[in-house]
Parts: sequence; C-alpha cells; structure tokens
Amino acid sequence: MPPTTSPTRTYPAGVPCWVDTEQPDLDAALAFYGGLFGWDLADVAPPGGPRYVVASLGGRSVAGLGPAPSGAAAWSTYVAVDDATAATARLVDLGATVTAPPSDVGEAGRAATLVDPVGAEVRLWQAGRRGGAQVVNEAGTWGFSDLHTGDAATARGFYEPAFGWEVDDLGFATLVRRPGYGEHLVATVDPDLRRRQEAVAAPPGFEDAVAWIAPLGTGEAPQWHVSFNVLDRDAAVATAEELGAEVLAHEVTQWTRTARLRDPQGAELTLSQFTPPGG
Repeated sequence: MPPTTSPTRTYPAGVPCWVDTEQPDLDAALAFYGGLFGWDLADVAPPGGPRYVVASLGGRSVAGLGPAPSGAAAWSTYVAVDDATAATARLVDLGATVTAPPSDVGEAGRAATLVDPVGAEVRLWQAGRRGGAQVVNEAGTWGFSDLHTGDAATARGFYEPAFGWEVDDLGFATLVRRPGYGEHLVATVDPDLRRRQEAVAAPPGFEDAVAWIAPLGTGEAPQWHVSFNVLDRDAAVATAEELGAEVLAHEVTQWTRTARLRDPQGAELTLSQFTPPGG
C-alpha cells in the first residue's frame, strides 16, 4: 500500500501559525527539546544563512529553533498574514512598534517582528513554501499561545482590529477567536472538529479559538507565552527536570493540568495535559 499522507494545514490571515525559540546554545536546545518531546530535528537554512532547525513529529513540522542574536532565550509566536508589509503598516497605525521590518526568509516566507502597545513581541508570517505548523494539539506539539498582559483592555483594542479577532470572557478565562477559523478547519484538515468539541462540551465558539489572554504573573513582563501538549504532565515534568529545566509552577483547572517551566537557557513555556470535565 502507498504511504498515508495528511492534508496540508493552512492558516487564514489572523490565525497564529508558528512558534519558534531562539537559544544562545542551539545544540544544547536541540538536545533538550528533542529529549523532552521526541522531536525529529532537521537543519533547513540555505547555505550561508543563519542556522535554523525545524522540529517535526511523524514527518510533520511542529516548531522551529534557531540562534539567539540578543543572547536571550525565548519562545516567539507568529500570526499568519496575507501581506507582511501591509500588515506591518496596519499594526503600526494601531500603535505597534517595528523591531524587525518585513524581510524574506528564503523561499519559506516573509516575516516581521513588532512590539504591541502593551509591550509584548508579536511576529508576522506571510507564508511562502512553509505555511506553518503541520501538526498541533497532539502530544509533543504546540497547543496555544497566550498573551500575558496587565492591560487586557488595551490589548483587545489593538488585536481585534489588527487581526479581526473577537475576545470572549468565559468566566474562567479570556478566549480569543478568529471568526470563520473553525469552518476553515472543517473544510480542510479536521472534518471531525465539531463532533469532538461537542463530546467534551466545549464553550460556544470554541471552534474558532486561536489564543487566550491571561494576566501577568508576579514579576513577569508582557509576552506571548507558548504551551505544548503532553499526555501526562507529571511524567513530562520529570523528563524536563532530568534534562535541566526548572519548574516554576503547577496548576490544575477544569480542563487542564499544567506546569510552567524555564528551560536550561532561560526560555519559559508551559506543558499542558488536557483533562476535560468527565474525562
């Protein structure tokens, strides 16, 4: 039989599509994240360009890893746009500051980096040959990015017109939706989406969910914070500690069991085990 293939996952404008981490010691980061998540790792940068590694599971891309020009380790979140130059101008008009103007990343796509009005860095991605993460919401893959901010009202005033987002206060958390995203998923890569969400009594509109907004932790700077899915939080935490990570916090909610980590070079991330009500 021929090998099975998965449909290509695409991202409409306004949907977070990719995460990557910049690390001072890239080889050490590859060892840590490869060991933690079981990622396959491949160098993809063209000759003469800065090193860039794409992590994958089962042949499908998950995230990126590269060197840290600033010397500080961090995770970044990219939002899909149709035109990085036009989107950058729109975000500047809404109060963002450009820190890296739109530029080509080989044939992969075109990127830009900005700081939003609440002080969080956000990156834009205009897809070329690389559209974004090809597997998400599975063990060892990216789940969500959360905007951590002390000024949710200003953030909402920026992001809603910037990317066409709608923000819902669910009581237990603040959900960000990109209307129409669920319809896109059903039509392309996830025809069973609605049935699965109904089975766990997901909140209304959750099929369009693209992010969350959360308050700042003590001493925390505004940021887009990444979460990765795991099958067993405690087992994943034990592995992370063996590989040199520091555990900053544990939390149990109605839907998840999470742990916030600092990786060996200082980048923070969350491990999240999905535990819906009723199992």
